[in-house]
Amino acid sequence: QVQLIESGGGLVQAGGSLRLSCVASGRIFSLIGMGWFRQAPGKEREFVSAIRWRDDRTYYADSVKGRFTISTDNAKNTAYLQMNSLKPEDTAVYYCAADTDRSWGATFRNQFQYDYWGQGTQVTVSS
Repeated sequence: QVQLIESGGGLVQAGGSLRLSCVASGRIFSLIGMGWFRQAPGKEREFVSAIRWRDDRTYYADSVKGRFTISTDNAKNTAYLQMNSLKPEDTAVYYCAADTDRSWGATFRNQFQYDYWGQGTQVTVSS
């Protein structure tokens, strides 16, 4: 089992920045990849970014590329999502997720691939 706890959400004006954190505990050695997803009111959950745990290879949705940066601190078992140049359309509940499947590299955009989820953290961007 892997437990994930997110933090760092909040209210920010358009153009501002936030950094989300996701602390993992439990069977860390089994992790293959971690992802960030978001869900806005009335919309489906969507992929934001992902990172491979062992070598930090990163992936981004086109909507956040160049504005968001995903990273990890393996010593702290933590994944981060640095969000810059935030827009009102970034408003959503953000979730981190972890996967232990070796096929993760081919399926990281698929939320149903992930085994473990955090509780979510609200990000609100005002115009």
